[in-house]
Amino acid sequence: MKRLGSIGAVVLAALWARADAPAGRYTIANGTVRDNQTMLTWQQTLDASTVSWAGASTYCMSLVLDGGGFRVPSASELQTIVEEGRAGPSIDATAFPATPAVGFWTSSAQRNVAGSAWLVSFDDGEVSPSPTSTLAPVRCVR
Repeated sequence: MKRLGSIGAVVLAALWARADAPAGRYTIANGTVRDNQTMLTWQQTLDASTVSWAGASTYCMSLVLDGGGFRVPSASELQTIVEEGRAGPSIDATAFPATPAVGFWTSSAQRNVAGSAWLVSFDDGEVSPSPTSTLAPVRCVR
């Protein structure tokens, strides 16, 4: 097998880090992103604030963007917009600009552990538990 030289490896790494979702995957309109694969509609840009797990639900339910009807996504729903070919953030930057490479709240509570819920990281796509009092961003879905 032929090895890449250092320049080839750098070019390949740069291309890998910029991989976006396939053309036609998302439809962007009115501040929302429609995922044409899952049929979920996402909040496109984020509020600069961070909230607790309970605050995430309150925030999403009060979001009036494009007619409202938003909620906190489950861990499996949020993982559908993680772009495995990207890192820091691991999300399509065209569809979801200025997404920080941090953990985002999900509606999924950690089983058998009171006061803990799951975060999906847009640094690397990892899912990890966190105390529900932790302040983190939320990307709402409907």
